Amino acid sequence: MMEQQTIGQTFTCSGVGLHSGQEAMVTLKPASAGAGRYFIRTDRPEQPTIPAKVEAASRTEMSTELAMGEVSVRTVEHLLSALAAEGIDNVKIEINGPEVPLFDGSALLWIEQLQQAGRVSCQVSASSPLKLQSPVWVQEKDTIAAAFPSDTVCLSYGIDFPVAAIGQQWYSWYPEREAYYHAIAPARTFVLAEQVASLRQAGLIKGGSLDNALVCNEQGWLNPPLRFANEPVRHKILDLVGDLSLLGRLPQAHIFAYKASHRLHVRLAQRLHQSQCYDQTFAPLTP
Repeated sequence: MMEQQTIGQTFTCSGVGLHSGQEAMVTLKPASAGAGRYFIRTDRPEQPTIPAKVEAASRTEMSTELAMGEVSVRTVEHLLSALAAEGIDNVKIEINGPEVPLFDGSALLWIEQLQQAGRVSCQVSASSPLKLQSPVWVQEKDTIAAAFPSDTVCLSYGIDFPVAAIGQQWYSWYPEREAYYHAIAPARTFVLAEQVASLRQAGLIKGGSLDNALVCNEQGWLNPPLRFANEPVRHKILDLVGDLSLLGRLPQAHIFAYKASHRLHVRLAQRLHQSQCYDQTFAPLTP
């Protein structure tokens, strides 16, 4: 029987948020068994707690936001993805602003910091593997996110963009076969150059730059080289892992997504959370 894990030591990182453009400092600290992954807004007088759970999911426009009452924290998906991949069940995340820093647009810094901090057992048994009894899915027009019964964890993703540099990409990631650190963590967020102006007019990507996101136009990438030939679809899997981590751990299932978004990822997590087709237990992301 596996045991719940927390980080071995405290560490701090700081950087700029993608959408707010604000600098924030994030400190991760060990947490006790059963505490889960949760944020504390240290810049607020009351220092409110925001759990990284499905119930706290709020806005999902171009990132995932968690909220409790009027207090929120945004762009949590990369950090949560790394925590899930490293098998960290319980951790206290102190942040002095409204948005988690983006760093280089991937989860690589978080994974490296987590591996340096190490992990320790909370001396309490973790849940048994979740086994789906029937498929669960959500769909919006031609986009879909689904979970199918499976003997192992697999995430398959498809994207389709009208620019040649991206085009159609498909990728399946099996955690048992490929380490997250090598296959998923380095993949950076991306955006089409034609979307930048409208996104900024909408008050988004204020902190975006060629240093923290891949930008593509009809002629190709503005800031090559890519870390993978299919870096965009790998990043979508990174985001999917982070959004589904709001369940606690990924289900033992084949997760499939096509042209999906944070909104659809979170809707699938909510549907799985509410569904009666499984036994309410979870499987670890990593072996």
